[in-house]
Amino acid sequence: MILLPAIDLLDGQVVRLAQGQRDQVTIYSTDPMAIAARWAQAGAQWLHVVDLNGAFDGTYTNLPVAERLIKACGLQVELSGGIRTRDTLDRAMQAKAARVVLGTTACEDPDFVRDAARRYPSRIAVAIDAKAGQVVSRGWVAGTGLTPAQLAGEVASWGVETLICTDVSRDGMLQGPNLALLEEVLGAGARQVIASGGISSVEDLKRLKTLEPRGVIGAIIGKALYEGTIDLGQALRALA
Repeated sequence: MILLPAIDLLDGQVVRLAQGQRDQVTIYSTDPMAIAARWAQAGAQWLHVVDLNGAFDGTYTNLPVAERLIKACGLQVELSGGIRTRDTLDRAMQAKAARVVLGTTACEDPDFVRDAARRYPSRIAVAIDAKAGQVVSRGWVAGTGLTPAQLAGEVASWGVETLICTDVSRDGMLQGPNLALLEEVLGAGARQVIASGGISSVEDLKRLKTLEPRGVIGAIIGKALYEGTIDLGQALRALA
């Protein structure tokens, strides 16, 4: 099971939000390159890089920062947040993103996702961001009327292998992952799931690892790393 340290970018700074709320922001660094180097030195092989400006406003404004991260850190980088047009997707791929995560478009424009999966096999993931049993989009502020299971079932038919599954209510709250949500998505036919939201300890990661035989291939860790409740090197050794 891979671990993906999260680097959430807002106005070029590394931040964390509480439950995705834009007015609940904590700034951890003004130097994304130094943060990426820190996680690489600790043994990470992947980074999960989110453009929060893009998630809220629909334009991936931090792409130049993400591109510098990809060039500098030597890790596989997964890009997410506001990638809603073919041009933005192509620029992210040209920047050598290992994987691009599509969220809002999966809820609003399935044809876009199908085309993306056809053009970039194995490099497209779909985000299932859930709150109170419903998938949310547009920076987690818009309801979709879809349940996580419904969207997971549809995505399986689009040629997308990987889902990023987040319980929005737990994101940044260090309350532990929502295993029931993961079970729901896996039960709907998801092939590969990366868990996100609420992960606070190595014990949480060990619980997630019990779902690895069913398709949980990784976990995104954010606030727990920045607050020091998880040591990345120790976590990697524990899961090896």
